Amino acid sequence: MILPLVQIAALVAITLYLVRWRMSVRRRNAETWDSLLAKLRLDWSARELSDQFLWKEGLSATPEDAWRRMEGPKGLWVIYQNARVMLEMADYAAKHCEGVDRLLVETLHSDAMQIRVCVLTALVQYAFTQASEGVRVNAYRAASIYTGMAARMTQLLQEHAAVLVPDFVAAM
Repeated sequence: MILPLVQIAALVAITLYLVRWRMSVRRRNAETWDSLLAKLRLDWSARELSDQFLWKEGLSATPEDAWRRMEGPKGLWVIYQNARVMLEMADYAAKHCEGVDRLLVETLHSDAMQIRVCVLTALVQYAFTQASEGVRVNAYRAASIYTGMAARMTQLLQEHAAVLVPDFVAAM
């Protein structure tokens, strides 16, 4: 009696997951450049950490200074969310522009995953130890990867969709 109920529950759960996944794919495919730009969080910018973060990789701040400038977990969360949006932007550019460097898009995918792992690690550490050295180092690493990702995203747009660069720069 219990086994058929478990099987039905599992089937319903898998069906719901697949329906939600399909809906998210459709929604993502229907997005426009403007809707992606609108998703970027503007309440914190990596401009605080690097003079030319959209054009060059690297930070011009120490881990302690970066933690202070990013306003702790607030800046980390913005980095986490904007990394996902920049990944969607890279996919959008790859889909709508010809000759996009697939290696660059894959690098952006890798950057986004590294950022998300660093941010989540730093936030978990912060929850237990507040602003310890490990938290600041992970936050610095996430911010460093983020500036690199922003620079590569700018490069991708300059090479294949130059008309989109001003909107991206203004949004960042």
